[in-house]
Amino acid sequence: MNLPEVSASDLAALLASRLCHDIISPVGAVQSGLELLDEMPNDPESMALVRNSTKSAVAKLQFARIAYGASGSTTAQIDLGDAQSAAEGFMSFERANLTWTGARAYVAKNVAKVLLNLLVVANASVPRGREVVLEIDSVEPVVAARLIARGKPLRVPAKFKALLEGAPLEEGIDAHAIQPYYTLLLARETGLSISLTVAEEEAVFTVASVPAQPV
Repeated sequence: MNLPEVSASDLAALLASRLCHDIISPVGAVQSGLELLDEMPNDPESMALVRNSTKSAVAKLQFARIAYGASGSTTAQIDLGDAQSAAEGFMSFERANLTWTGARAYVAKNVAKVLLNLLVVANASVPRGREVVLEIDSVEPVVAARLIARGKPLRVPAKFKALLEGAPLEEGIDAHAIQPYYTLLLARETGLSISLTVAEEEAVFTVASVPAQPV
């Protein structure tokens, strides 16, 4: 997989920018709700805004902790049940419904991160919502999984498609392209391939282990 070179410092800075972008909306809503409560103490609508926005911020942070910053060494393992819980929490505040199927197992940290980051791409492909399905067929000895985004209009992020196809980006890797880039970078470093097929109302992202090259 041919990807543009991005320095470690730029990668960290752009991922931090992406994380801030995801979190600022619910955190800003919490602030707005608290300001309203200063003016109208115990107002039920303001309390509901604070509660829902806090839950959204927590869900996004829990998701990001695994998708972008899971602790431990590169060989550390993650319980797919924990990854599923984080994904379901994240998607509960998105328009599309998530269906996750597959046996619970421990997998290499970066395998879980690839699946969660690809979930973000699949969710972005159906901006008006409907359904995102993650089917995990196998994690050992090889990885075999599919993410299916169903909805209309179907809009697979153009920068993800360009990076997947090895096409140059006119703007380079910026804050908008960093998450698709990180997804493909993780896949390459983990020995996984990602392929994409698109129909009228369905995009299928297939994840598979790259066969070992003969010595």
